[in-house]
Amino acid sequence: MEPDSNTAVSDLKLEVEGLKQAQAVAEATNAGAHSTQAAVQAGDTAAQTATHAGTWTTMMAGAVAFIVGIFVALAFVAVAKD
Repeated sequence: MEPDSNTAVSDLKLEVEGLKQAQAVAEATNAGAHSTQAAVQAGDTAAQTATHAGTWTTMMAGAVAFIVGIFVALAFVAVAKD
């Protein structure tokens, strides 16, 4: 029975080592997935911020152009009356 007992213990040790390695791989995969998700969220936030900034800049430029256009039109009307 002694050889079978040693073989069983050896097989059990190999199985435990295999399970430890599989657990380590699963933990590393999970950590990588969390890092990837955090990077995607950060990129999405940056893209949304840039989009909002661009939208506001465009709206402000349009408003300024509109106001300037009104004054230019008033100037043309004043010149045309003279």
